[in-house]
Amino acid sequence: MPDVRRRFGSLAAPCRLIIVLLLCLLGGCDGAWNNPYPEAESENDIYYSSFRESPRHLDPARSYATDEASFTGAIYEPPLQYHYLKRPYTLIPATATEVPEPQLLDADDNPLPDDAPADQVATSVYTIELQPGIRYQPHPAFAQNDDGNPRYDDLTKADMAGIASPADFEHQGTRELHARDYVHEIKRLASPEVNSPIFGLMSSHIVGLADLRERLEAARKQLEPGESLDLTAFDFEGAQVIDDHTYEIRVDGVYPQLRYWLALAFFAPVAPEVTRFYDQPALKTRNITLDTFPVGTGAYMLTENNPNRRMVLEANPNFHGQRYPREGEDGDRAAGLLADAGKPLPFIKRAVYSLEKESIPYWNKFLQGYYDTSGISDDAFGQAIRIDEEGNPNLTQTMREHGMDLATTVLPGIYYLGFNMNDNVVGGRDESGRKLRQAISIALDMENYIPLFLNGRGIVAQGPIPPGLFGYEEGKAGMNPVVYDWKDGERVRKSIDTARELLAEAGYPNGIDPDTGQSLLVNIDTPATGPEFKTQMDWMRQQFDELGIQLVVRATTWPRFQQKIAEGNTQIYFGSGWMADYPDPENFLSQLYGPNGTAEHSGSNYANYDNPEYDRLFRDMRNMENGPERQAVIDRMLAIVRRDAPWSWGFFPRQYALYHQWLHNTKPNGMLQSSLKYLRLDTTQRAEKRREWNNPVLWPVGLGLLFLVVALAPGLWIYRRRERRAVRQTGHS
Repeated sequence: MPDVRRRFGSLAAPCRLIIVLLLCLLGGCDGAWNNPYPEAESENDIYYSSFRESPRHLDPARSYATDEASFTGAIYEPPLQYHYLKRPYTLIPATATEVPEPQLLDADDNPLPDDAPADQVATSVYTIELQPGIRYQPHPAFAQNDDGNPRYDDLTKADMAGIASPADFEHQGTRELHARDYVHEIKRLASPEVNSPIFGLMSSHIVGLADLRERLEAARKQLEPGESLDLTAFDFEGAQVIDDHTYEIRVDGVYPQLRYWLALAFFAPVAPEVTRFYDQPALKTRNITLDTFPVGTGAYMLTENNPNRRMVLEANPNFHGQRYPREGEDGDRAAGLLADAGKPLPFIKRAVYSLEKESIPYWNKFLQGYYDTSGISDDAFGQAIRIDEEGNPNLTQTMREHGMDLATTVLPGIYYLGFNMNDNVVGGRDESGRKLRQAISIALDMENYIPLFLNGRGIVAQGPIPPGLFGYEEGKAGMNPVVYDWKDGERVRKSIDTARELLAEAGYPNGIDPDTGQSLLVNIDTPATGPEFKTQMDWMRQQFDELGIQLVVRATTWPRFQQKIAEGNTQIYFGSGWMADYPDPENFLSQLYGPNGTAEHSGSNYANYDNPEYDRLFRDMRNMENGPERQAVIDRMLAIVRRDAPWSWGFFPRQYALYHQWLHNTKPNGMLQSSLKYLRLDTTQRAEKRREWNNPVLWPVGLGLLFLVVALAPGLWIYRRRERRAVRQTGHS
């Protein structure tokens, strides 16, 4: 007789399993199943962010990219820094005791008064005094044997067993910051082994830096294969140690902008012990270098560098105790930005940056609370922002329900359309070229471009100097009168008819080229590619069509675009911009200085603009301190370039940033390389919101299983009846 219970039981087992699972689900199984981080870290003081590409350089003498600054700015400490809250951007000490004022010397090294004319100044001497007691992060480069010699010298391949980062070495050391570490870094700017991107600029200002480069190149040729230069064996006049906590920098003539450079990582300290440690071949073969594991005195240290997964910063246990600012701008106290005034930094003890190559996954994780802050991509803009009738950005209902904070700031940068002044059609300073450029500048309706392609994230530029920098003026005083009129208290773009009149005066009535009898044809080079940029170029063509000019778009790759710019092989170019290295108008006005022309001098003046009057004023302006006299010179310079129109001025970019309600002390700072040390987290609130936003929604699963049970029930009932009938028939037989 067959075992009917066994046969039926085997079929009913799945049904019983479904019922058990259903009871579990409907019973309210708790917990966030999508958390990408260990549950044990849910209430830890950890800041979560991301990176798209692994930083190429974390060596302060080489790093020059914005994404790298998030790390170098947290790890390294140049002598100066920018005040976190004050605007305009204000320099304050970091490791220095004060912001240095230059001692001016004549050709015989005799002191000059502070207001001496620039043509009398042969040398400016900046003396930097360091705060005592500042110490480096723990690192094996500072570890010593009992006899005081480096513990990890002459490492072999066998010594590297189990070593993936400096943290893996058993012994870690530290020492006090010395003035010689800053001088060592300045020498590294000239080293042919480093190839610093600012050597060319600095060698034209720092006394003897160019000569040091020649001596280092000669010495390098004498080295054995695998040997590295010992920079401690080379002295030069431009940077000298006075004592353990004092050093000086000498510059040719007057160069007040040096103080701004002293707030950048290029002038941060690098200890000679660190460069000797990383010069060892055994470390280089493991890719353990200053480019991958920096060593500084800053608030944080890099403890994990996995370019395929994540990078981790941890609080430097030896940090010297900077404190949160006690004062700021009007409104900062009401905004809660001074609630932590005077408290020791940093607040956050660990920062985890995860690899996120795509914007949509990042955005979704941000909404789930797994990233603490986010920019707003074009894909997510409509979900996050609503623009009101006056053009102001506001958070959407969804963002308000999430308790988001929105911060907007105009970045110290500009994007523009440029004319190659060496071109025989759109270039030149004659009447024809100038009025053609003016007509095009009027026709390019940036008030239309910014909302159409930037979602309002920009403000129309009236010249090269962005808001927040000395020299920028609001209202009528700051208006470009070539392109705008002032009517009823506001700026109004001139009509297209005015542009057509200028075009006729340029010799192209109705856009007709008299040499061909056809529409004037001009070329625009751009690195823009893809559907989005095609739409922008279609818009650009329409603007030129209003003048009767035929625009030919020559889209190319970024390297090819740069090559064409360098060769002066463009007519009009679009897709270029400039972001401030430091908050001084000289940094932007230099982009139109004749001796910086790209084609002839390999400089950053892509337009190859060359106006003797502007150049003379520039040389006067760059050596002046901020004040009415400097403003008057800048105003004359702006009048010249607005009239000559080497650029159609484009727009100043506006940055939008979203912050979760648990992240405090958030105030965008366009000049600060890293704001991490000022931020504070409410980790309890974050954990609560994560649970609230990410509890599994299980009732649809439970309902589906219930439907499955209901669907299976008739079949099971029929099956059971058949089995019973079969049993009865077997019994009768």
